[in-house]
Amino acid sequence: MSTCLSRILGLAAAPVAALSALAPVEALAQTAPNLAALRGLAPVSVLLNTPEGKAALAANLTVTGAIQTGALEQPILLPFPEQQQQSLRDAFITDRNATELADGLGTKLGPIYQTIAHYDDPTHFTQLSKPVADFIAYTNRTTAADSNSGKYFFANATTDGTTPVSQAATAILAANGGTTDVFGRAYGRVGGSAGADAFGNSRPFQTEPSLTRITEPDYFGKPADSLTWLYGPSQNLVDSPAYPSGHTTYGYMESVLLALMVPERYQQMIVRAAEYGNDRIILGAHYAMDVIGGRTLALHDVAHLLANDPAYIGRSFDGVATTTDYQAALKAARADMNAALRNGCGDAVLAACAAQDTGRFRDAAANGAFYDATQTYGLPVVYPKTASTKEDVAKVAPEAGHLLTAAFPSITLAEANEILTATQGPGGGFLDDGSAFGLYSRLNLYAAAGQAAALAATR
Repeated sequence: MSTCLSRILGLAAAPVAALSALAPVEALAQTAPNLAALRGLAPVSVLLNTPEGKAALAANLTVTGAIQTGALEQPILLPFPEQQQQSLRDAFITDRNATELADGLGTKLGPIYQTIAHYDDPTHFTQLSKPVADFIAYTNRTTAADSNSGKYFFANATTDGTTPVSQAATAILAANGGTTDVFGRAYGRVGGSAGADAFGNSRPFQTEPSLTRITEPDYFGKPADSLTWLYGPSQNLVDSPAYPSGHTTYGYMESVLLALMVPERYQQMIVRAAEYGNDRIILGAHYAMDVIGGRTLALHDVAHLLANDPAYIGRSFDGVATTTDYQAALKAARADMNAALRNGCGDAVLAACAAQDTGRFRDAAANGAFYDATQTYGLPVVYPKTASTKEDVAKVAPEAGHLLTAAFPSITLAEANEILTATQGPGGGFLDDGSAFGLYSRLNLYAAAGQAAALAATR
């Protein structure tokens, strides 16, 4: 059940916790991928400089609050009380095996995977195979490092709250006239002030006029309270800057990995990713802008990995096997995944089992409507130039096509980029400033995957 609370400012906070619930990431020194992520996400830092930006910030607060309380009737796939319960379950990150997200594989394949790869408690888990585990781990560490690098950077230009960022990172804000703590400044909760995040970019549970409290079973079926996932002890986000959403980055990253390993469920896995991000808003942990930022970052990074971009492969992460050929890693992981799923479903044709779904992702029209609603969350245009045209993916971000060709290898990269161009969503959003990174914010992988699958079926 849930109750509506006035802004909770007097609730005692647990000691400041580390930001990310993801696996530990590399040292705080900014890498080339980190800097690429910061440059791509940086348009948020200039929103206070223009009337269009200020309007987008105002809408961000309004839309976020309306989603969290249920006042905005989104085309979600569950009744709102059930979606609230799902949001509480989704607060726990199953980053080692993606099992929480695997319900997107359908009511036949999902349980098969989850029986093999599951969490017994927060620290004990199983994995399908080493190739699958290594594939997930390397991708997770890549995207988590980039997401984490943005948290304190956009809050107070540090790497961890206190350590100044590199000169290269500082130059990003200087180059575009950006400022830190945009959410704190816009919403009356400047970093370090009463009720605010100590470092900046306070979260919606700290800035919204009301917060709907959710009390339902958690991921492990135990009694839980959403406040413990905001103020602690389950996760303390009081002094954890909002932008971008690390959970959303994770959710899209691992959902895309499952989609690539099981292309027959590509569209449904993309919808699961959108739901996972949206659940962060429902819980009260993130703004719509945070979710859009996390989604964009995940798609950008996975595309560069799939392209075997030298800056993204061959990196060393503690406790993670190095990947020097990401496409080969995907091939090995997919082979193990397909063998396990075929063995479990007892059908030589995996598509037959993939089609079995009586769950919330069974209706293509409903899936499409929900995914479309999360593309921009109705936030207003900030960049009219990109809003008035479809951007040529092949020219602006040619590696993006790998998000389709990796799942549907019979289509060419050129065909994939044509599909991404034709299906891209509304432009001109707060990230879509004409950059290659910004283009990822308007990719509609749900629609694109449908067209790619249809084309591949003719080959």
